[in-house]
Amino acid sequence: MSDTSKQAAAQQELPDSGDVSEPATTDDAALHTALAEAQEQARIQRDLYLRAAAELDNVRKRAQRDIESAHRFALERFAAELLPVHDSLALGVANGANADAATLLAGQQATLKLLDRAFEKFSIAPIDPAGRRFDPGLHEAVLIQESGDVAPDTVLTVVQSGYELNGRLLRPARVVVARAPAGAGAP
Repeated sequence: MSDTSKQAAAQQELPDSGDVSEPATTDDAALHTALAEAQEQARIQRDLYLRAAAELDNVRKRAQRDIESAHRFALERFAAELLPVHDSLALGVANGANADAATLLAGQQATLKLLDRAFEKFSIAPIDPAGRRFDPGLHEAVLIQESGDVAPDTVLTVVQSGYELNGRLLRPARVVVARAPAGAGAP
């Protein structure tokens, strides 16, 4: 076979140039359409992401403002309950020079009742350990005193009251604790 006949045979095997370009154009159009759709979906998803991120940022800022406000005004109700106590004390001090002992005592008792009501309203409860066993989780021993009348490690005297807030220790009670007399333990 000559070179010319080989070229003619090769040309017969190849499709003509018009046939090759048409399928390529159809494939390109489909690819361009798919690309455009994918880009549109990407734009939509990016928009959704930006909106969600902005909403999350707004929620964070709102929560931070709420926390700051709660810290700033957390004691507002408690302070409002203490105002009558203050008023009662101020009235007692202003009239103290003109009052007798019975009137002063009655005023102090009334003020203490106002304060106790405010504490009760906000779940502040006194710890009264007198006569109970010493508990280092609720009490602070300020003195240990020998006593043959009560069992060792019993609270003899409350020096300063302790308080709990909603069942949580606010301040331990300061107490005097009993111990056995020095000679009582030896036979």
